Amino acid sequence: MQKILVTSALPYANGDIHIGHLVEYVFTDIYVRFLRITGRDVIYVCASDAHGAPIEINASRRGVSPQQLVNEFHDRHYADFSRFEVGFDEFYTTDSDENKKHCEIIYLRAKEKGSISERDIEQFYCDSCKRFLPDRYIKGICPKCGASDQYGDVCESCGAIYRPTELTEARCALCGAPPAMRTSKHLFFKLDDFSGFLKEWTSTPGRLQDEVRCFVNTWIEQGLKDWDISRDGPYFGFRIPGEEDKYFYVWLDAPVGYIAATERYCSDKDDRTVEEYWLDHNSEVEIHHFIGKDITYFHTLFWPAMLKVGGFSLPKKVHIHGFLTVDGEKMSKSKGTFIRASTYLEHLDPSYLRYYYASKLTARVDDLDLNFEECAAKVNADMVGNIVNLASRTAKFAEQTGLAEAYPDDGGLFAQAAQDGQAIAEAYDACDYAKAVRIIMAAGNRANQFIEQQAPWNLRKDPTKTKELQKACTIGLNLFRQLAVYLAPALPRLAKQTGDLLGDPIVSWEQSQKPLLGTPVGKFEHMMQRVDPKRIEAMVAASAEPGET
Repeated sequence: MQKILVTSALPYANGDIHIGHLVEYVFTDIYVRFLRITGRDVIYVCASDAHGAPIEINASRRGVSPQQLVNEFHDRHYADFSRFEVGFDEFYTTDSDENKKHCEIIYLRAKEKGSISERDIEQFYCDSCKRFLPDRYIKGICPKCGASDQYGDVCESCGAIYRPTELTEARCALCGAPPAMRTSKHLFFKLDDFSGFLKEWTSTPGRLQDEVRCFVNTWIEQGLKDWDISRDGPYFGFRIPGEEDKYFYVWLDAPVGYIAATERYCSDKDDRTVEEYWLDHNSEVEIHHFIGKDITYFHTLFWPAMLKVGGFSLPKKVHIHGFLTVDGEKMSKSKGTFIRASTYLEHLDPSYLRYYYASKLTARVDDLDLNFEECAAKVNADMVGNIVNLASRTAKFAEQTGLAEAYPDDGGLFAQAAQDGQAIAEAYDACDYAKAVRIIMAAGNRANQFIEQQAPWNLRKDPTKTKELQKACTIGLNLFRQLAVYLAPALPRLAKQTGDLLGDPIVSWEQSQKPLLGTPVGKFEHMMQRVDPKRIEAMVAASAEPGET
């Protein structure tokens, strides 16, 4: 069977997970759960991005070691992901022996093949702090868009990538002093040597979304610059073999974390090896990366070039998504819309956010807007009023009757929804979750119309209509179960509750194609509550940080 490896971008171990981050992890998790429920051999790996200057800076300010800081956020991230039902098979760290090994393999092979060059560069040096200043130790004005207070490697406003020396009005991020210029030897990856390969790789149909392919090819055509992969010590990262006081830039070792996490996962499996995923170069393995559009350059140019020179397998597809806005604006701490995952969980059901994201996510690179009023309305109408309503209106009666031995005539509703399964599966497979949700909700509406006509609550009042009651409930619960199977990738908790209620765990897409018959029905318990607007207000109030942006 074909093996599939899926990754999300590595969360940086320097701050808490927020609802913007969760777009990516929910996006990926839905895809993985869909593959799994349709019988595919898939693993989902990720890791904490655990190196670099920002971690050094934050650890210094907090009076702890970088490793202590990384460990703290690694644990907090994993706890948040788990409560949002993001089901990693392995959540590792880039600060690992496996990652160090594979970084060195890639670097040394690149060096052997002439893809590494050396040259002296002028670099900022802080006389006050007595150290060279890597990119995140520098702040200034973006040379591309003019945004202020940007770090020395990438503009968080426009996404431009540049050298620290290109910043205007540069200053030391630690002490605020204007830096001086000094000369230091640095190592460069000769990215332009791979232009032909990258042009071909990025142009392969299905590799990238069309809009992504266009601007990636524009970068290639404009000429790719050599990539500075070294940083002067002190630096929290891996020391470069054969060099004195030189360390790998964090963006070299971060994506290698995908390989390290795979190896860690395989180390506990007798029938799995990291080589079969990353070194066999056979058609039986597919690698899928899910990333935000802000790191497109790294994952579509630097990363495939690194894999190519190192002799590793290349991704089949890079799925790129947009950013999260809230009420049409960038998340804001002062407005309380910059919401940490842990704060959300104190007030609201994680299923609300998983469903809302699923109802909005498509295969395009569009930004996703979160409007809490719309979110509440969608959850209340779609999930509580439509899907869960099917179970709540029938299960309490079926607890006494059980499901019928033969499937009653439902006017073709089950068959129609079963046929919908192909279109829903195709939408999931294409990462167009919004389309899948629309088809599912339409099926739910048809089912609810049928139950409204049958009115089992009235049948229950007439002792002579026990059979009719059982038939109506059998139809209603089987239509509900179908929809729970279809929603299982997005709402795994609902799938589990459905399996518990009907005594038949949801584990396969094929369960949507055949009715469940002749079995008892358990006691119905509430599966999803209506969204309380007051809890949303309380969450926003708890997230507000006056004076922050």
